[in-house]
Amino acid sequence: MPVVLSLQAAHKRYGHQMLLDDASCALTDDQKVGLIGRNGAGKSTLCRILLGEEDLDAGEVVRSKKLRLGYLRQHDPFLPGETGIEFLQRDSEQPDWRCGQVAWQFALGDDMLNRPVKELSGGWQTRVKLAALLLHDPNLLVLDEPTNFLDLRTQILLEHFLRDFKAGVLVVSHDRSFLKRTCTHTLELSRGSLTMFPGDVDAYMANLDDRREHDKRLNAATLAKRKQLEQFIASNRANANTASQARSKAKQLERLELVEVAGDEAKVHFSFPAVEPRKGPAVRTEGLAIGYEDRVVADDIHIEIEHGSRVGVVGDNGQGKTTFLRTICESLPPKDGTLKWGFGCQLGVYAQHVYTTLNAEESVLDYLDHQAAKGTTHQQLKDVAGSFLFSGDLAEKKIKVLSGGERARLVLAGLLLEQHNVLVLDEPGNHLDVETVEALARALKKYQGTVIFTSHDRHFMHEVATAVIEVGGGRVTSYPSSYDDYVYRITKEIDAGLRATPGGGGSKTDGADAAKRDGKADREAQKRLKAVERKIAKLDDEKKLLTAEMATTYDPAELTERQTKLAEIAAEVETLEAEWVELSEATGAW
Repeated sequence: MPVVLSLQAAHKRYGHQMLLDDASCALTDDQKVGLIGRNGAGKSTLCRILLGEEDLDAGEVVRSKKLRLGYLRQHDPFLPGETGIEFLQRDSEQPDWRCGQVAWQFALGDDMLNRPVKELSGGWQTRVKLAALLLHDPNLLVLDEPTNFLDLRTQILLEHFLRDFKAGVLVVSHDRSFLKRTCTHTLELSRGSLTMFPGDVDAYMANLDDRREHDKRLNAATLAKRKQLEQFIASNRANANTASQARSKAKQLERLELVEVAGDEAKVHFSFPAVEPRKGPAVRTEGLAIGYEDRVVADDIHIEIEHGSRVGVVGDNGQGKTTFLRTICESLPPKDGTLKWGFGCQLGVYAQHVYTTLNAEESVLDYLDHQAAKGTTHQQLKDVAGSFLFSGDLAEKKIKVLSGGERARLVLAGLLLEQHNVLVLDEPGNHLDVETVEALARALKKYQGTVIFTSHDRHFMHEVATAVIEVGGGRVTSYPSSYDDYVYRITKEIDAGLRATPGGGGSKTDGADAAKRDGKADREAQKRLKAVERKIAKLDDEKKLLTAEMATTYDPAELTERQTKLAEIAAEVETLEAEWVELSEATGAW
């Protein structure tokens, strides 16, 4: 696994903030690495440095002669009126048959490729850009927040692409579920340092928690020992008979050092205002039609949302999720039908792009003061600001200098200062880091009010949603099962589409011979299915044993060896599980 791109002794500062402080890392042509870090830590800056779009203050970026670097462009690379196939041919200089062959991996059929690209939704345009990326045959991809604003179908296709991609990948994402499904290694940027971990993001977070607890216990033991030595020295240094012992103890005291607790950074603390639990419908619609002056997006909507439920609104991009949320918030009038909220419902709203409309000249405290309920004290404002990492001088910062993630945090902080028993949240996790999204999910699960929300973050949806509403095909309906079932249905639809041969058709085959071959294939699949199940069970036992050993292992070399083995097992289990799903479908076990 040759190193194709590395960072050596890198330093980068913005004002008073040190983003890179003697940081180093190496990227190979076969590792899939998820880059994580707090908002403002410098992840996007690091990507720009690796791409050659920004310079270091000191240090070096070393690029192998064999490096073929590819990155997912966020800007619009299409010419006016250019179709998908025309763009792919122009960008890659490949023939149309090759472009079509690669495009098929992203479910881009002739109907999409022959349409002007700018007429396609953002998700379909991303698929075209991904096909163009692959046509250049890169051996290292850099993807900065690739899942932002992508619908579920496009995310799943992107996952398929990254899992099957036979080269290196560096992915920056706040979506923990996406990182777990696509990356085998985790690179954390924290306090100017880069740390590579040979495992996925879940394994990294679990290991970080274990190491933090170990370091805290070690520090507690050190402090206790320090206190014991100090007491001995104070009691014995004046005594001629024990003075030499006191001096020896003083030397021991000098050698005692506390270790820095790994990853122990300030965290956001969400605590939504307490509300009285209520029963019955929070909102009901009858024959509702939603849309705009020139068109109807969906009609004949009959839904009922119960008090205390947490409803995830799902559907492909462009189908009307945001239109539906705007209508039930009454910021967009219904086209037809009725919408009725229950008595005493007080709505708090987080809109998808609200953080871009804030008054740039206001400070953090100014904004929170305007949002706060009547009677909120200045100290309460400062307490909420501090819990969202705007403490001290940071609370006086102007909104114009805040990053996108900081502005999103500020808007969420404002919601906590208002009195609501219903929250309507449109993509609340966008631009938030992994830890903040986790904190938001935990707070919403404890919230006694009603939550109606959309999110492209599957881990967040899985954690929060207790009910699902699906928007698509001109309809808005309550989905009859869980969010996980919805994801499974969409995944099966995509897999079936990708397995289908473009253009259909096929040769005629004798029925008897075909039946015989099918029966033999089915028996072989059943046999393989059992073997895969036994292998997964054996690997799960090995994982449990290794995890238990790591909890009592403090030697760095041994710990690294076990972490590497654990990452290898996790990767093998993921491959086997994917095979198990395919075999289960083929044999009818599902």
